[in-house]
Amino acid sequence: MNRDFAVATSGKRVAIIGGGVAGSTVALYLAQKGLIVSLFEKNANLVSGPPICHLHAGGNLYRELSQQQCTDLLHQSIEFVNFFPSTINKRPTVIAVPQHDSGSPKALLPRLELLRESYHALVARDAKNAVLGNPEDYFHGFDYHQLKELAKRQAPKKPESIEDWLIPFAKHTDLEKLKYPVYVVQEYGLSLFRVAASVELAAQQLDNLAIYTGQPVKSVKRRENGFTLALSGGRAEDFDYVINACGFRTGTIDDQLHFSRQRMVEFKAAYVTKWTAHQTEKWPEVIFHGQRGTPQGMAQLTPYPNGFFQLHGMTNEITLFNQGLVRSSADSAQPRLPTKLANKIDKGWSVEVQTQRSNRAIEHLSQYIPAFCSAEPAGTPLYGAQQIPGDDPSLRAADVSFEGENYARLEIVKASSALLAAKNINHAWFGLDGEGDGNDSWGQSAESIEKRARQIALERGYPEALAIAY
Repeated sequence: MNRDFAVATSGKRVAIIGGGVAGSTVALYLAQKGLIVSLFEKNANLVSGPPICHLHAGGNLYRELSQQQCTDLLHQSIEFVNFFPSTINKRPTVIAVPQHDSGSPKALLPRLELLRESYHALVARDAKNAVLGNPEDYFHGFDYHQLKELAKRQAPKKPESIEDWLIPFAKHTDLEKLKYPVYVVQEYGLSLFRVAASVELAAQQLDNLAIYTGQPVKSVKRRENGFTLALSGGRAEDFDYVINACGFRTGTIDDQLHFSRQRMVEFKAAYVTKWTAHQTEKWPEVIFHGQRGTPQGMAQLTPYPNGFFQLHGMTNEITLFNQGLVRSSADSAQPRLPTKLANKIDKGWSVEVQTQRSNRAIEHLSQYIPAFCSAEPAGTPLYGAQQIPGDDPSLRAADVSFEGENYARLEIVKASSALLAAKNINHAWFGLDGEGDGNDSWGQSAESIEKRARQIALERGYPEALAIAY
């Protein structure tokens, strides 16, 4: 640690309220820099928020995103992977446009070319940024006849080429229902459980990072040059800085401190299924584009080992919910979810509802992959609410905002933005560069991370396959 840094951070205490992916990432980053950090999480575990399944490297899932957001997400995702190298699932993503959709596959081409150029520039700047493979292979297009030929081949147990990965898709998808070309992009998966395990194991190596799980913060009050946190058991502690990382409940702390902020909150869910008939095939992720909120909303198939798949269907009967998108008001910075949705977060789901929605998700995917109708629900949905700062529901690239000199609120929408938020806080409060960013000193192996991730998945009631590197 250099002398200027030591002077800037000497004795400074930082409180982070909320131990989701945002709060946990910022806690690790700042503690690694030498700050005294206390992380408070009301739940029993860290990183237990909304579903994470995709790195969202280029934002290709959402056609409504601006090109600037897409390039921002690409850069953020690469930095996130360099910080958490054992959290990605290395398989490509297929992007298909159905015949009934009003969009054109060729309309995606300018964005894909821009992202390839951006990725190429990042790798040219620093070879360690090549986390998504060779930039020249960032995306490829396949026409109908190429896919028909691939459908005749036997899928290898260990895919080594883009064509190998495409064989299961070509064999089982109703290719007559698609427009062409179909694009295959080097966008990878992101494991919620391996992120949680990475945070937990890394934190054990940092003596200046104290993590308090099962510890809700009752209230936050301003004092001269800092804040006082009221904790359970009548305790109170003073801190120089407070980082509000409460996720979709960020507005509750803003309200206590009388900070106004416009934001939205959206409740979403993804569903865990098992396709036993094809559990030995190695699938890519598959995105069938569709208009959000309609019966033909986007369908997303995310593969895991042993025949497990996580499903999204961007309809109000599957991933989205009626009254699931709410906004803050002039009186409160905290949007209010309907009680029935808030109860799902706080108390869990009924078996009847989770089975019903899981079966709808299976049916939704089966319109494109007919044999998938034999899949079955396989566990608790991955669900939660995400905040979206401002008033644009399509915003995905967001990180942090500030009030005064020692209060920050994390406002990430995608997990990959968490590291940028940490760096922006570091720069704003301490004016330090990013030299030495990374986790080489944590001494974690991929095997130890996966072992702990499996345990976390089982502890939370999910198949351990969701924690295994794919």
